[in-house]
Amino acid sequence: MVNIPIAQLESEELVHDEIVSYFGMRYRVPKIIRPQKTVLAINVGGALIPLLISVYLMLKINYVILPVLVTGLVALVSNRLARPVPGMGIAIPALIPPIIAAVGALILSPAEIRAPIAYIAGTMGTLIGADLLKIKELRHLAAPVASIGGAGTFDGVFLSGIIAVLLS
Repeated sequence: MVNIPIAQLESEELVHDEIVSYFGMRYRVPKIIRPQKTVLAINVGGALIPLLISVYLMLKINYVILPVLVTGLVALVSNRLARPVPGMGIAIPALIPPIIAAVGALILSPAEIRAPIAYIAGTMGTLIGADLLKIKELRHLAAPVASIGGAGTFDGVFLSGIIAVLLS
């Protein structure tokens, strides 16, 4: 629920087509596009805290390539599954990223670092794939505030961290 504003995006507010009847004749009034501002923010619970925990875990496990590889896999899948939802933001099925992170960690990682890699990949992969790579699509949602790690992806990030660690 806590968002820290980081930027302002130009967005559009669309007024849809309208058909007007005038003395029995029907006319189509075209779409009107009005400029609007969207505040881009970072959600503390959905992005900032998972980012800090992931950085801490990266420093503790002293591995770089494995977490980046599994995170890239989760980001790719998350990006393909994420969809813009007007009024909400970017939404993603909550259970897919943690499963991909856990399976990737199980297959690619030594047993002693599977849980940290699953956490890093699940949370960061979801944020990168669903939010950061879809920022351009936020302009078309006509929302006053769009937050990285916000409503649409918060569940995915949170569940990714918890479930990925439990599954690995």
